Amino acid sequence: MVHELHNNPELTGQVRLIENITYAAVAGCPLKMQILAPWTQRYPKQYHTDPRPLIVFVQGSSWRTGRMGEEIPQLVQFVKHGYVVATVQHRSAIDGFAFPAFLKDVKTAIRFLRHKATKYAIDPHRVAIWGTSSGANAAMLVGLTGDDPRYKSHLYAHESDRVDAVVSCFAPMDVPDTFKASAKVPGNKLLQFCLFGMDTSKWPAEMAAMSPLDVAEPGQDYPPFLLMHGDADQVVPYHEMVDMYNKLDKDGYDVEAYRVKGANHERDFWSQQVYDIVLDYLNQKVK
Repeated sequence: MVHELHNNPELTGQVRLIENITYAAVAGCPLKMQILAPWTQRYPKQYHTDPRPLIVFVQGSSWRTGRMGEEIPQLVQFVKHGYVVATVQHRSAIDGFAFPAFLKDVKTAIRFLRHKATKYAIDPHRVAIWGTSSGANAAMLVGLTGDDPRYKSHLYAHESDRVDAVVSCFAPMDVPDTFKASAKVPGNKLLQFCLFGMDTSKWPAEMAAMSPLDVAEPGQDYPPFLLMHGDADQVVPYHEMVDMYNKLDKDGYDVEAYRVKGANHERDFWSQQVYDIVLDYLNQKVK
């Protein structure tokens, strides 16, 4: 027997992976991203794809160049719920690109995506950033320094790098505290020299500029924040999220926080419940 199925003329539920997009080249270093978009976006002459809110995802990597595909299997579900997702890389501190190189790169990626909004079916007025670990540190800093001229390059300078919501998963909020907690991890000191330079007298100021807990100030136009962290994290202490939540909440900002009981760094932190909470939050804030 030949069974019969209906076709899918609207390409409903189909997701396209657009790989290895170069969004910039800095000091001879190509900067890449990958985009997850509805499959209709591939055929603009046959299909009209309404602009969708954008999630910019930054994978944790200890401030090295992250692997773009780490979370892509899980991020597909967000495209099926009406988003475009871009997972972006940045320059590596270990390769000689000290702070704030990674922050400048992520901001450049946001401006690139706004510049290419029509091509990728993005609504440039609905942009969220979501990061994990060092990528969440970058996401927090993006949210706290929207259009800050200190971190803006000449690339796509006419576009804004502001975002409409921030999702942070187990972020270093207090950079000195993070490095103190991981002092016995091999390469800890080397990474600090790579991020902050050879002159250790300048480290406190650089670390403060890279610590969301120090950067956040009252009376600013910040986006809403969703903070999540495992209370058994062995890399970034859980109390850093609590401290960040308390500071933002005290200053009257829109912030929510979730403690993931028993969760270590990355690994067992993730569950469908976590993804559902993020989706519900973004639906409220940017969709």
